[in-house]
Amino acid sequence: MFRMISTLLAAYMLVGCSKEETGVSGLELQLTTIEQQDLSYLREEEKLARDVYLYNKELYGANIFSNISSSEQTHMDKVLELLERAGLEDPMKSNSIGEFNNAELAALYTELTEQSSVSLVEALKVGALIEDLDIDDIEKMMTHTTNTSVLKVYSNLVCGSKNHIRAYTNTIVSNGETYTPQFISDDYYNQILIESSGGCGN
Repeated sequence: MFRMISTLLAAYMLVGCSKEETGVSGLELQLTTIEQQDLSYLREEEKLARDVYLYNKELYGANIFSNISSSEQTHMDKVLELLERAGLEDPMKSNSIGEFNNAELAALYTELTEQSSVSLVEALKVGALIEDLDIDDIEKMMTHTTNTSVLKVYSNLVCGSKNHIRAYTNTIVSNGETYTPQFISDDYYNQILIESSGGCGN
């Protein structure tokens, strides 16, 4: 009898609480094929940002690179949480800097670190470029889903990337240079620059 009451009480508590409150995770998040593909790619795309910024921190010692690389690690972790909630394996097989499963991202890492090696200003422009690309990619991914959990993570990541591109742009300008967006429109970029920084866990 006691066992039955305990079982019923546990069931009642689960019904009355959210997944986050109960700690129930993993297998209740259902992802479509395109959502899985997007999140798997994004996991390593955020790693690309982290790895390039860590590389640039070693080259130039500028705090902007270490600060934003820490944010990118948080972004990586948030994407992984979604994948794990869906019961999927981590597509990122290595956490080592510069190592990627995705050949496109591996090649981009080489290209961007080579550009960064030219000068501090070029490294800052690379930072702005990565955030430019991230905003464009994630906002495209947002059109592929109606899942509220996924959209919440995407929204937070875009918010973070906007903060980052503002930080990089301000530092570029303080060094007497400018950045021209390569992926988002000029109008959207200028709009981002005049927005206030959002508190989005970046």
